Amino acid sequence: MVYDLMILGGGPAGYLAAERAGHAGLKVALVEERELGGVCLNEGCIPTKTMLYSAKLYDGVRHGEKYGVSAENLTIDHARAVARKAKVVKSLVAGVKALMKANQVAVFSARGEITGKSAEGYTIKAGEETLTGKRILVATGSAPAMPPIPGLKEGFDKGFVLTNREILDLKEIPSRLAVVGGGVIGLEMASYFNSVGAKVSVVEMLDHIAGENDQDLVNILKADFEKKGITFALSARVTAIEENGVRYEQGGESKFIEADKVLLSIGRRANTQGLGLETIGVYTERGAVITDDRMQTNQPGVYAAGDVTGFSMLAHTAYREAEVAVNNILGHGDAMRYEAIPAVLYTNPELASVGETEATAAAKGLPYKTVQLPMKFAGRYQAENEGGRGIMKLLVNTRTQQVIGLQALSNYASEFIIAATSFIELGLSLEAIKKIVFPHPTVSEIIREAVFQYE
Repeated sequence: MVYDLMILGGGPAGYLAAERAGHAGLKVALVEERELGGVCLNEGCIPTKTMLYSAKLYDGVRHGEKYGVSAENLTIDHARAVARKAKVVKSLVAGVKALMKANQVAVFSARGEITGKSAEGYTIKAGEETLTGKRILVATGSAPAMPPIPGLKEGFDKGFVLTNREILDLKEIPSRLAVVGGGVIGLEMASYFNSVGAKVSVVEMLDHIAGENDQDLVNILKADFEKKGITFALSARVTAIEENGVRYEQGGESKFIEADKVLLSIGRRANTQGLGLETIGVYTERGAVITDDRMQTNQPGVYAAGDVTGFSMLAHTAYREAEVAVNNILGHGDAMRYEAIPAVLYTNPELASVGETEATAAAKGLPYKTVQLPMKFAGRYQAENEGGRGIMKLLVNTRTQQVIGLQALSNYASEFIIAATSFIELGLSLEAIKKIVFPHPTVSEIIREAVFQYE
């Protein structure tokens, strides 16, 4: 059989592309070495949020006196939280498998490797099978970066050092957890294990945590973390993983953090090694596949989507990139835009952002004005957050009178960031936004309040 589309990788980009292409009537082959759903469904987005919700419930009751709620002998059963995580993941993976079957996608459980091009199309070796197809979509995702830190490999082999994959299956809470890396994965896991009783220390090479998020919001979040007992070593370079902890250099001094487990979360790299991309001449840069805005590579009929492009390593970006690729394969002109990609840190409180921050807007020389409000301007926020210190920033282009960015530190931020995402994607003017009715009372009303306060 000659497939219309062969897909390498069954994560968000891969399985969504397979679903869309299969639904449109294309003959599709999907090759996945591990479980369908990829990192997001099995080791990232879904399992972490499942466990973070358990911690959120626990924290809510543990500190519920100010809301009139109290309980005695309150405990959290980490093993049950992990078991529930596994149940949720199993259910959703089964759902993806059902979608593949419903859309007549041929799924091959094997490692895929491009072996060349024949008169009939491209060829892929999938285990013992050789597949032939007119087009390829590379959607092999990413893996944790493993830097050459002395003792890291030995620690990983012994189970002392963990990645996002292994830490989600820990049966017991470590007394002391050292987190190397203060990005999304590191902070979410720091938040969870701090809530359930571990002593958590975060070591970050930069002088701040949470990547490119707005630093005013990040500083508040960091202070909240510190109040809860999480410690931070910033501008700190890890020099070695030792038997009982992490050694790092900070300010010219060698320092040490004792730990029972170490979480390595310093970033991810595109999964392109061993795919055979070189056999058909696909261009890569720093290990990531290069594409145009149609998600096509330099080779005709070869596309890439998701983390493997190394551009925006977010599941929802992967979904959209996959749709763009399939739409172009089907002849429906489509192009990928990255101006309105929301990002969320699912800690408690959540930190969500989309578009420009003050730092990026200034760096680009954009004419902008910021409306900053405390989240307590929203009645529901104040009703549900006794003593909450959340804030929101709305950035407006003063020339076009359009929203170009929003950042919020608040519960529900992950849910209402879509409003600002829509404003930016659609290029709505402030006058148009003013006519949109927000439900009351909701935390999202803070956006409407900010729009009306803009002068």
